[in-house]
Amino acid sequence: MAPISIKTVLISESVDPRCKTILEENGIRVTEKQNMTKDELIAEIKDYDGLVVRSATKVTADVISAANNLQIIGRAGTGVDNVDVPAATKKGIIVMNTPSGNTISAAELTCALLMSLSRNVPQAAMSMKQGNWDRKKFMGAELYGKVLGIVGLGRIGKEVASRMQSFGMRTIGYDPITPPEVSASWGVEQMSLEQLWPQCDYITVHTPLLPSTVGLLNDESFAKCKKGVKVVNCARGGIIDEEALLRALESGQCGGAGLDVFVEEPPKNHSLVEHPNVISCPHLGASTKEAQARCGEDIALQIVDMVKGKNLVGAVNAQVLASTFSQESQQLIKLGEAVGSVLQSFSASKKPFSHVQITTQGNISGLTSFLKLESRYTVNLFRQIKHEKNKWNICQINLFPLSQLLQVYQAHCASAGATEGVCKVEIAANGCSYKASGSVQGGAPVLLELCNSVFRQPISLTGNLLFFKAPANPQLLSSLAGVLATEGVEIESFSAPADRSGDLWYCVGVSSLLRDLSALNSVVKDAAQLSF
Repeated sequence: MAPISIKTVLISESVDPRCKTILEENGIRVTEKQNMTKDELIAEIKDYDGLVVRSATKVTADVISAANNLQIIGRAGTGVDNVDVPAATKKGIIVMNTPSGNTISAAELTCALLMSLSRNVPQAAMSMKQGNWDRKKFMGAELYGKVLGIVGLGRIGKEVASRMQSFGMRTIGYDPITPPEVSASWGVEQMSLEQLWPQCDYITVHTPLLPSTVGLLNDESFAKCKKGVKVVNCARGGIIDEEALLRALESGQCGGAGLDVFVEEPPKNHSLVEHPNVISCPHLGASTKEAQARCGEDIALQIVDMVKGKNLVGAVNAQVLASTFSQESQQLIKLGEAVGSVLQSFSASKKPFSHVQITTQGNISGLTSFLKLESRYTVNLFRQIKHEKNKWNICQINLFPLSQLLQVYQAHCASAGATEGVCKVEIAANGCSYKASGSVQGGAPVLLELCNSVFRQPISLTGNLLFFKAPANPQLLSSLAGVLATEGVEIESFSAPADRSGDLWYCVGVSSLLRDLSALNSVVKDAAQLSF
């Protein structure tokens, strides 16, 4: 079962050709349109289920608002600061990145800048091209024995540490998430920023651009550093305050800077780029053939795996959905949708819904994470309420406040006498109440009970099913068969409840659905039908 459907994808930037190939090999239509203006993107995006970008495309709230069908934004790279993640989340759009695609390339560029700063390589090379031979002017310093402060100890920070340790550098760092014992296992001693600043000969930053990291290196923090400290930023422009950096360079408090990223790209204020102690690059951290191939391939494979229900990797705004990709959760979700479909078929003419009661019982492993996905049971009811059957998927509904439309209640019965692995759903609509319970048998959903009628054998929720309510009567089946035959419908299976008194619910598997249920009025009291 696919938890989300992606049929069309727009690639708005230059991405490795493998991305398009992988998507198309898996039945997804791909359109590539590069260098679109904001207005062009807004006009184009309405026709697509998915969007793949790098860092140049600005997926703003206006773009997201215009995306009527969009279900996923795939960032072929690490940072997602060019995507309005809150706006996407509000609209139920999953934002996905490729966590490890450009790790090695970004780490290697960081190391290259650190080495270039220590030996003035770019300045010396440029001087040679100008016909000069200035050996004394470009006197450098060894990295051996120096202290490197790494702010941000994620994948890239770890790889930088590993490489620079081979030069004999002592690596210290700061990260509010990575446990100190973990970073210690790969040779980085963690400490507070207040402890870190004064010890460093070199500082490199590898954090995302967040409100808490904007201007992390500023006038105050530069003042706490060693005089002549050298800094590198291959992460995001703005982590180092550019004005403060320029002041530190001019005063000598900062001895040099290696910059691959800027607040504004390309930078319009060239005073920093043109400073003699600054080595700058035009955002080349992920600009290697290997990184681009890896990121393009990774984002395509991640989208395909998600569509096929295999895995969910890199979703930055829908982490709870990862639990939907376990085999058991997939089966339970399929059961929830099937039971929701049954109840929807009964209540279609009795809107509005007032509440949904969901009860699980018995030993269901992973129950805590599964209960977070309560709206799976009501996904089909939700589609009916919203009148957008083809637009709403279970991932979007998970992000939508279902309580705005109806009340949803949950309960779990773990008592010893409870039947194992059963899910019960009750809905109320316009004063009428309908109940159904089911479970998963052999990996497929089955119906056990409908409105207090307990079936002798579980009903497999597949094919065309006709449910009807009628008094117990030996002639019931033959009378029903006659009516159905007149309508050109054949009976393929028949399920009756164990009880044999009063008005009961029955289920018939049929060759096709009836054109008009009123044809059954002479035989039954109530009826509903649906096709799985």
